[in-house]
Order: sequence, then structure tokens, then C-alpha cells
Amino acid sequence: MMTSVDFCYSIGSTYTYLTVMRLGEYARRKGIQFRWRPFDVRAIMLEQNNIPFSKKPVKSTYMWRDIERRAGLYDLPIRVPAPYPLENLAFANQVALLGMKEGWGEAYTVETYRIWFQDGLPAGSEPNLSESLQRIGQDPARIIEMASTPEIVAALAEETEAIKQAGVFGSPCFVVDGEVFWGDDRLDDAVQWSRNGSLRNVPS
Repeated sequence: MMTSVDFCYSIGSTYTYLTVMRLGEYARRKGIQFRWRPFDVRAIMLEQNNIPFSKKPVKSTYMWRDIERRAGLYDLPIRVPAPYPLENLAFANQVALLGMKEGWGEAYTVETYRIWFQDGLPAGSEPNLSESLQRIGQDPARIIEMASTPEIVAALAEETEAIKQAGVFGSPCFVVDGEVFWGDDRLDDAVQWSRNGSLRNVPS
């Protein structure tokens, strides 16, 4: 048994850095396809009255150290604390959604996270926005104009609602046949479920 895995993520989520920066190589190594689905996690958090880490100093300190430890596990360069929360979270994801439609969304997501977590420049804002687009061969002026259109704004709202209806409440999440796996550390579980419909190893 093997089905596709939806990777539901929001640029603006801190732990999502760990997934974004390794998912391409992970997918090749595991021989599995992921469907990258950017959404606006802030809209869902506000609806659920979920207070961000930035307003919880003890938990925030733990979060940054935890991400730093896990980045070391994956050999990912990182400089924390990174700027957080993002002022332009929604727009960063509008750009990503446009990119998914045009075929460069994954590359943009990786680069904008790289600049955010390694260079300390917030995603969705300048100079991160133009620099990440230039690195992947896109024209920032064209993309910024297109990502600002009512059509893309509405498309992100629609995708966010669809992802919420699937049971997703945070980022990153992996969805397999209606099963939701929340968090970077649940990636292996999602892949296991996609193969066996269970978390148990099933002999081939």
C-alpha cells in the first residue's frame, strides 16, 4: 500500500524549517512523493484563540533550543532565535501558493526559509522576498504583483479552509488518507502510514 502524502505547511511556522530544508532529499531517499500545500496558519490560530510562542517566554526559549538541537540532528545550519513572528506571514504564503501553481513553489519555500533561519531576514518581507525569488530565477516584481491579486488572496483563503476541514490546526502537518500527523517529528509516521495503513512495520 502506498498513497501520496500531503505536506501542509505555513511559512511563518518555526518548526517547519526542519521539514522544508530536508524534505526534498528525504522524498528521494524514501521514494515517496509529497504534495506541498502552503496555507495561512495564523488564520486558523486566531480562530482557535491559540496564542503564539512569542508571548510565552519560557516556552519560546525552549522552542528555539529544541529547534536548534533538531537542526543539529539533521546537519542543518541555523541561527536562532530567528525573527518571529512574521509580519507578512500571509503574503509569504500567497507567494508560495502562486509558486505551486507555476512550478517553483518548493524552491521558493526552501530559499525563503534558508534566508530567514540562516541569515536572519524575515520571510515575506524585503530583502528576503526579492532575494529568495532571484535565487530561484524568478522576477520579484512580477511575482509580487501577481501574488497581491485578489485571485491569489482568495486562493490562499480557500486552501486554508480546505486544509482546516481536513483536520489540520498547525504547521507542519502531514495528511495521509484522512489521517493527520502534526509536527516535523511525525514525518516518519506519516510515511509509514502511507505504506502500511498502520504505524506497525508490515513484512513485505
